[in-house]
Amino acid sequence: MRPFFDTNVLVYAFDEGEPEKRRVARGLIEEHLIEGNGMLSVQVLREFYSVARRPPRPLPVDEAHEAVRYFAAFSPISEDARMVLGAVRRSQEASLSFWDALIVEAAISGGADRLLTEDLEHGQVIEGVRIENPFLR
Repeated sequence: MRPFFDTNVLVYAFDEGEPEKRRVARGLIEEHLIEGNGMLSVQVLREFYSVARRPPRPLPVDEAHEAVRYFAAFSPISEDARMVLGAVRRSQEASLSFWDALIVEAAISGGADRLLTEDLEHGQVIEGVRIENPFLR
């Protein structure tokens, strides 16, 4: 299995206010990113840093920077013009935000079979990528 990690999963790995989601997120990161079959995108790195630094519980700058450096070691997928154009089309056709559509395009481009996120409809399949909310029981 090749899961693609959306930003919210990485953010929960550091969220002390959500201990159960933190446990699940850290387990998935260990299982898939560290083991080498998980993926993420440059967009996810940018969003992670931005979200992780926001109140109410912002990560200290050094910790957020180190987390981005750590996640960057997993060879993030870079956007290209084809992916951006695909996201524009998909956002219109599937009524997704542009940013969610770009995440979907990155997952498809990377060959993911699952997209781990709580932002999209659990169980939906988009071009062979199954949307999974890892925080549902």
